[in-house]
Amino acid sequence: MPVMQQFLLPDAGEGLTEAEIVEWHVAPGDAVTVNQVLVEIETAKSLVELPSPWAGVVTRLLATPGDTVPVGTPIVEIDTDPTGAAPADPAPGDGSAAAPAGPAKASGAEADEPGGAVLVGYGTSPATSRRARVAPAASSSAVAPVSSAAITAASSSAATAAVAAPAPARPPAPDSSVAGPSAPGSSAARASSGGAVGGGSGHALAKPPVRKLARDLGVDLDGVAATGPGGIVTREDVLEHAARAQAKELATYPEDDQPWLASGTVSADGRQTRVPVRSVRKRTAEAMVTSAFTAPHVTVFQTLDVTRTMKLVEKLRADREFADVRVTPLLITAKALLLAVRRHPEINASWDEATQEIVYKHYVNLGIAAATPRGLVVPNVKDAHRLSLLGLARGLAELTANARAGRMSPAEMADGTITITNVGVFGIDTGTPILNPGEAAILAFGAIRQQPWVHKGKIKPRYVTQLALSFDHRLVDGELGSRVLADITAILQDPAQALVWG
Repeated sequence: MPVMQQFLLPDAGEGLTEAEIVEWHVAPGDAVTVNQVLVEIETAKSLVELPSPWAGVVTRLLATPGDTVPVGTPIVEIDTDPTGAAPADPAPGDGSAAAPAGPAKASGAEADEPGGAVLVGYGTSPATSRRARVAPAASSSAVAPVSSAAITAASSSAATAAVAAPAPARPPAPDSSVAGPSAPGSSAARASSGGAVGGGSGHALAKPPVRKLARDLGVDLDGVAATGPGGIVTREDVLEHAARAQAKELATYPEDDQPWLASGTVSADGRQTRVPVRSVRKRTAEAMVTSAFTAPHVTVFQTLDVTRTMKLVEKLRADREFADVRVTPLLITAKALLLAVRRHPEINASWDEATQEIVYKHYVNLGIAAATPRGLVVPNVKDAHRLSLLGLARGLAELTANARAGRMSPAEMADGTITITNVGVFGIDTGTPILNPGEAAILAFGAIRQQPWVHKGKIKPRYVTQLALSFDHRLVDGELGSRVLADITAILQDPAQALVWG
């Protein structure tokens, strides 16, 4: 007989509490195998594909795309024995058929189907089951206890009636001027004659085909400006209103596959779009608020000449060993930060509020803030302090590519120790970055520009940039933060200094 297994949303990362359903890769009735991808979820700023732990047939999807589901909640039901024999039907007239034992009804699968002999995923469609559940029309103000046999009989009768004579998708609105059954001048009479239906006072006038179009497009006719004769809403009016209510792509970004307004709802006048806060944006907001209002931020700044760093970048780009990786000034800045952390390991720490302890990390997981179509993410290069310059270049390239493609795992996002944010790629000189939660420092790397600079006593055109280092003043004093920034500056001004400290 069928064996129903419910797949619970797992903790796809470290201590995650919820995830958003992004896309289902299966539908009810689909056969699945072990490790076949069932669904794509988004949690902790990463997209994760969840495989099936069983082979069988999908019977129900218990969550829809866009839903935020707590960990441990059932999201899909799978019949792991779809070819098993169904239980024998009870003999006619047997009273037990009307009220089977409690455990057999626990799943609700057989009870939802008319006749009680059709399994979920076979025969009667789920839509019919849902109509049967809402068929009773008794007033909620006077509900009397009834037996389970009566409930079963009523459900079966309602389902049979729904199949024999389906109700209209949208019943006509009652005419406020008529108290009893439909009068010759009522809206119902006008609807049956094929004319424009206006309902009561204040309701839009429209012919049935136009009303059907409005229903299909999700348009409220009462909000549509009518241009037809006598104030009738025309097909063109509905189409124009629907087009005006579409989310407008007011701003997109390079390689952006999801405009930032695409999931929003536009107001009737087209002047506002409301977008639900979820996924990456929601988690970014929570993290930034937590960081900004728990860690006292201090930022120190430095303007410096990086002409020698730019020359080193050109040499590395021409080097055969670096031919398969992208070399940028960010690579040299990352290496400079790692060397500064080696000289001042106290900066590589975090504040444990629960235990009132400072936790010093003896490893560096270097975070790189990356702007993606789904929002800001901060994956990190694991054990970056152990990597050579070439290894660091490859790590940064892989991290950036995965972030933009949305292929990051929760592990790549966790346990960062110190971060770089490259605001220079947007042409920004510098800023005051907010700490990534759980870290003590973050370095902002500004745009590199050629400008007049005093070099060896003469004004010459040099490549100049600005750095800003924000740190948690609870565990990093101004002296320590300033020394770390001074060391980064020294290496970027003269990369040969790295050989002395490396």
